[in-house]
Amino acid sequence: MPGDDYYERPLFGGAISSCFPLRFQDVSEVREVPDYQEAFADSSSDETLIFELLDFKGEIEDNASAVWFLRDIAREQDAEDSMVQEHSGTIEVAGLQYRDGPVIYQTAVGQMTISKDSQGMEAQKSVRVYLANLRLKEFGTDVLITAYEQILDNSLSETGSIEEADPTVSGSLSVAEVFKLSAASFKVLDWNLFGAGA
Repeated sequence: MPGDDYYERPLFGGAISSCFPLRFQDVSEVREVPDYQEAFADSSSDETLIFELLDFKGEIEDNASAVWFLRDIAREQDAEDSMVQEHSGTIEVAGLQYRDGPVIYQTAVGQMTISKDSQGMEAQKSVRVYLANLRLKEFGTDVLITAYEQILDNSLSETGSIEEADPTVSGSLSVAEVFKLSAASFKVLDWNLFGAGA
């Protein structure tokens, strides 16, 4: 079905690319995200995929970086009941290296409940967060690839109903599969984006 079609998509002016489904549309301008971030969303399912270029966190050990960034997201969101569900060891990115330096990455998966004020009413959104951290040490950059999947929406309305997200609504690729595809296909096409100087 059309929702499952995926292609190599240009990021950051074409300096980077990654593959993910066409149902994820660029929402960077709509959400007014900063220059170091590009955001894509599937409006039918409230699933989001975000690519970020951050200053390298040299104080964080490689084998703990993905979990650290996942917990940092939870802190920024004032997330309740956040927990790390799994994390990988340190992996070299196949086919992605600059000169003689291989690029390494880690992944982590967590769950968190984000509280928000919706039209004067308290609401909670429970999400599963998939995060990959690619460490470009030579360029002082940590790359984050983050996918958000809504688990349930617990609005404290008069009915107090809980609606679970239907993973089959927008295609057969799950958020976990979209995340793995986007991380595995990540390519740097122009290292000058990071000041490589050819």
